[in-house]
Amino acid sequence: MQFTRLPHPSPTPDHVRAELIADPGFGTVFTDHMVVIDYDEALGGWQTPTIGPRQPIPLDPAASVLHYAQEIFEGMKAYAHPEGGLSLFRPEANAARFNASARRMAMPEIPQETFIAAVREAVLADANWLPPIAGGALYIRPFMFASEAFLGVRPAKQYKFVVIICSVGNYFKKGVNPVKIWVAQDYTRAAPGGTGAAKTGGNYAASLVPQAQATAHGCDQVVFLDAKEHKWVEELGGMNLFFVRADGSVITPPLTGTILPGITRDSLIAMLREEGLTVREEPYSIDQWREEAASGMLLEVMACGTAAVVTPVGTVASPEGEFHIGAGGIGQMTSKMRERLVGVQNGQIADSHGWVMRV
Repeated sequence: MQFTRLPHPSPTPDHVRAELIADPGFGTVFTDHMVVIDYDEALGGWQTPTIGPRQPIPLDPAASVLHYAQEIFEGMKAYAHPEGGLSLFRPEANAARFNASARRMAMPEIPQETFIAAVREAVLADANWLPPIAGGALYIRPFMFASEAFLGVRPAKQYKFVVIICSVGNYFKKGVNPVKIWVAQDYTRAAPGGTGAAKTGGNYAASLVPQAQATAHGCDQVVFLDAKEHKWVEELGGMNLFFVRADGSVITPPLTGTILPGITRDSLIAMLREEGLTVREEPYSIDQWREEAASGMLLEVMACGTAAVVTPVGTVASPEGEFHIGAGGIGQMTSKMRERLVGVQNGQIADSHGWVMRV
């Protein structure tokens, strides 16, 4: 695929970039370039891709995304590789999930090779923005939105696919330490038949009020229960969950259409089974969580996602009180899975699954 390259009139000076990426935090330090590919049904679909300076996107006030929320996105990372250059982790899985989200939101699918080519071009353009710190990475945000200007309720006929990148460190400010989570009381993230399995902005908007409640109660994240019975654990605001038990089993909530099918989740299932553990995708209730934590059956709880990788859950809080998991530290299996996953991603551990793609 041929990309039209647009000149950058004022790239960030080297000394400014060095200062920015020395301690980038998460999600606020953006790189110089972006990829844009337009879709126009009347012109036959996807048009010539461009890579140029990151800049504001002109948008008509009647653009469909502003009124009917046709918007999807992905989250990926590029990592330093010990042999030089950068690598991606399972980009084809991101492309597949992106298209699954597109189908649910009545948006056009983008060819997998186009998706991956756009990501690679963006990463190559800004490889020098990789933070030189432990855990540093380039966080890649491919997204697509309806750009057609109209006010009728129907799928749009024009879209923009864009890739932007930011330099990141650890997702949680306190690093890899047990997080405290709040059980959502009056809110649910998704319902059967809804958009819970799609990576669309509305799902995250719905989590903001309960997340604010979690913060007000001194918690790091919110955990959602199912919409029907308000009993079964589903996922955090942006991460999947695993329950590591003393009988050698691990339970993770099943993908029934209300939970985002996490790529980190899928990777952990494979790795846990390689460790000899029995992984079951089955419902797990908040009452079972509380009871097994008290009895000692529950040894660890792992939260996982692209941004946070693998993070231990130490405390669960609700109006009924708090309960703790294990000894409250970073459990043995959580630590092992995090080290193994990060090791594969950054090339320190052999990639037996073919998950890593060199850029």
